[in-house]
Amino acid sequence: MKTEHSFNEQFEFAGKAKTWSLIGIVIGVVGILYGFLLDHSEMGVQRTFSNLLLMSYYFVCICIGGVFFLAYQYAAQAGWSAAFLRIPQAFVRVLPIAALIFVLVVVAGLFTTHNIVEEGKTVVAPYLYAHWATHGLTTPGSENYDAIIAGKSAVLSIPSFIGAIVVFLVAYTAFGLMLVKYSQLEDEMGGMSNYSKSFKIALIFLVVFGFTYPVFAFDGIMSLEAHWYSTMFGWYNLAALHVATLSIIALTLILLKKSGYFDWITENHIHSLGKLIFGFSIFWTYVWFAQFFLTWYANMPEESVYFYKRWEPEYKWWFWLNIILNFCAPLFMLMSRDAKRYYSRMTTVCIVLIIGHWLDYYLMIMPGTVAEHRAFGVQEICIFLGFAGLFSFLMLNALSKFKSLAPVKHPFMDESLHHQI
Repeated sequence: MKTEHSFNEQFEFAGKAKTWSLIGIVIGVVGILYGFLLDHSEMGVQRTFSNLLLMSYYFVCICIGGVFFLAYQYAAQAGWSAAFLRIPQAFVRVLPIAALIFVLVVVAGLFTTHNIVEEGKTVVAPYLYAHWATHGLTTPGSENYDAIIAGKSAVLSIPSFIGAIVVFLVAYTAFGLMLVKYSQLEDEMGGMSNYSKSFKIALIFLVVFGFTYPVFAFDGIMSLEAHWYSTMFGWYNLAALHVATLSIIALTLILLKKSGYFDWITENHIHSLGKLIFGFSIFWTYVWFAQFFLTWYANMPEESVYFYKRWEPEYKWWFWLNIILNFCAPLFMLMSRDAKRYYSRMTTVCIVLIIGHWLDYYLMIMPGTVAEHRAFGVQEICIFLGFAGLFSFLMLNALSKFKSLAPVKHPFMDESLHHQI
């Protein structure tokens, strides 16, 4: 491979990037301590648990998105992306930690209980998943008995629920780490054998992922409101995961290039990422609208309760801001060809979409967990910054462990270096 670029330089994780990541982590810890220790109200603790679920879910989804991006690039035998595959590979290396944090938050939320008053009676309920995990909901004769929840008890019981989440996360992590391993072996050994293994693993992962990720989304988020059900919810979550992951990949790539790394990356690579971000933002909007419109059109009260909650005064303006950030912003800012080639424009859109899909997850989680005394403040801002700092620290640290920022013996590396659109 003839090129004027040198691929021997490793990424050095130091300076402002490390400092700001650590500051973010500290702010997050302060926010969590404030929610659990200083905000003594039940709703304060509830908001803290809900925000921990929100951000741990967002965190793990971004890392799973890294596996997904690698897998469909290998499955499509795409050449354009080879030059920056180390970035999603760094996401994958963080996935075991992200998965552990998510499982710990879920378990803590299920086994930490508090008293709530429902229909004039006091009920002991967990802070998370109370709609199905409250004691007595599936026990015939209990004053808390709920026939709908009892009908779903095979899936919505604590052992099967936690077991399914753990199995899915272990599977996604194993596939992702195999793709990273084969890429590294490819650089050491050369040849096509490791690329062929990556291709096969990618195909198997995509089949497994396609069937299991909707169930993962149903369990992790939709079951917070266990009476409600939508067959579109899993794909809606997948679209959000993909757009957010693409935005973070593009933002990381642009910032590192401005810092002197990835000098072989051109506006053509950023353009291609911009096309994916634009296209999947439109797909996200399609699923968002279809789920909303079909519920309204069918005029089914038992289904519309999900959106009724999100049209209450505390959430209604967030509801419409969600569509502005995640649809209108990429539509108007990335529609033209030139817009996708301007680093400043792409940076702005990526930041908007990262915040936008945080808001998207916020609207999926908060109305179903925080029943009264809703607010927005310290917990939301601090925990977001904390997880952003944690992800940045772990991802950039993982990136610094690669011997080279480019998979130099990837069979399509030369094609990627000469990518033109």
